Amino acid sequence: MASSGKIVISVDGPAASGKGTLAKALAAKLGFAYLDTGALYRAVALATIESGGDPANFDDVKKVIDNVTHHVTPETLVNPKLRTPEVAAGAAKVAAYPDVRHAVRDYQVEFAKNPPNGAPGAVLDGRDIGTVVCPDADVKLYVTASPEERARRRFEELKAKEPSTTYETVLNDVNARDHADTHRTISPLKPADDAHILDTTTLDRAQALDAAVRLFHAKFPPEADRPAKTKSPRL
Repeated sequence: MASSGKIVISVDGPAASGKGTLAKALAAKLGFAYLDTGALYRAVALATIESGGDPANFDDVKKVIDNVTHHVTPETLVNPKLRTPEVAAGAAKVAAYPDVRHAVRDYQVEFAKNPPNGAPGAVLDGRDIGTVVCPDADVKLYVTASPEERARRRFEELKAKEPSTTYETVLNDVNARDHADTHRTISPLKPADDAHILDTTTLDRAQALDAAVRLFHAKFPPEADRPAKTKSPRL
């Protein structure tokens, strides 16, 4: 457990692996606080764009870093604007800057140590939670799926919003993002040495959640399954 006594679960994995959906569901199931760490990078990218800057230009990005990371609210992280293709592309760019990762990491670590609303634990999803942000997390999950399945899922999400999108384009984007995430110099995407690999290629959401809950309970058994405490006989 974290030094605060809170249980920390890290959920890492590549784009469109379902890690965000799983992490959010797992947090709800356990009564833990949930943090979508990728939304923090998207928030920095969005603030940069709305200020008239370019996420590819660090001079523009550094003007908004402190304001974003010091004024994060639950509303900040569910802003629909964070989910636009432009902001997603910008998030990948700002995430490559050491200063951004440092500022965002401070927020993530504090969230894990002191989950909001007195929650007994926290679930954080991202790409370097188990390896860099929370290397001492109590349970580490690395959620993945084949590139083809991840592209299919993303395509199903996008085709109604962007009719011109093709599966081939989405697959190319997934492969490009995988390469960028796994080959970046700072905090490259990779499973922690002690992470449980959860391949969701053939799993639906309910099955993935069930598998994650089983892995959690392997370390933290439900109250009903714990051995009853026996009182020492009086002499």
